[in-house]
Amino acid sequence: MKANFIEFLRKYGTAIGGLSLFIFFSISAENFLSTANLLNVLKQISFLTILSIGFSFALTTSELDLSFATVGSLSCVVTGGLIYHQQPALLAVATGLGIGLAAGLVNGFIVTRLKVPSLIGTLAVSSICTGVSFWITGGVAFVGRWTDAFLFLGRGRLFGIPVLVIWTFLAAIISMFVLKQTRLGIHMLFTGENDEAARLGGINTKRMKILGLSLSGLGAGITGVLLASSLSSADPVAADGFMLTAIAAVLLGMTMIEPGHPNIVGTVIGALTIGMLSNGLILMGAEYYVQHIVLGLIIIASVSVSASTITKAAFSV
Repeated sequence: MKANFIEFLRKYGTAIGGLSLFIFFSISAENFLSTANLLNVLKQISFLTILSIGFSFALTTSELDLSFATVGSLSCVVTGGLIYHQQPALLAVATGLGIGLAAGLVNGFIVTRLKVPSLIGTLAVSSICTGVSFWITGGVAFVGRWTDAFLFLGRGRLFGIPVLVIWTFLAAIISMFVLKQTRLGIHMLFTGENDEAARLGGINTKRMKILGLSLSGLGAGITGVLLASSLSSADPVAADGFMLTAIAAVLLGMTMIEPGHPNIVGTVIGALTIGMLSNGLILMGAEYYVQHIVLGLIIIASVSVSASTITKAAFSV
């Protein structure tokens, strides 16, 4: 009985903590429970969640992608630049997604072919993406009156629900299906668990690592496109601020559901917890720096649970 209770807490303790946080803010923060505010929280964490899901794919294959935020910014810049110069919206969206996917493929090539640890290789790609973003924009964001069809991607509503929330929900459902119900997903999981055993079992582990990093890049590309649409502008650092929070969401997710392992459900709950925490503190009048302090504590606590997974992902070759 005691063992079952401990196992229950190990799997769901953090989620229970998040629920407790929700109850606390419901009582203490005025208007926290209003429909408008709750929808606003879901909308605000959309970019964070999609980036976190992408990062989870890379970490699932035991690789660390530290370029996803700047890849998202580059995708935003390219998408917004094409729209700004009156190119078709479909071309702009496809190019933005392609930028993200291409960056992920480059990361995969660097890690699997050049044998550069993902910590170093993806940081280098991140630096390149930042440079290219500033080169394209000259350091000045693209801003303009963009087409309604493009703006709908990030600002529209369906049945009263922000489309950003719908995109996020679809990303989570599709990702869970891929990881749990497809052969590719199972092979990615096996690769992350023990790549040598997976290789001996006939799995092309290099291909799985490339796939994981590519999906991380694709998540960044999707985020960049949605950011350009939602903000009606394209800034060279548009997604850079999500770097730490996205990593924190994934690490927090690794403390629940499947402790020590990246998982989509945990990642989504982690992102929701961080978004709820930020919103609740603002409503309670807390200073902005309090959010950063709490975020740092969350990262430290989360890494203490999943340190071996992070270390393996950062320095594996």
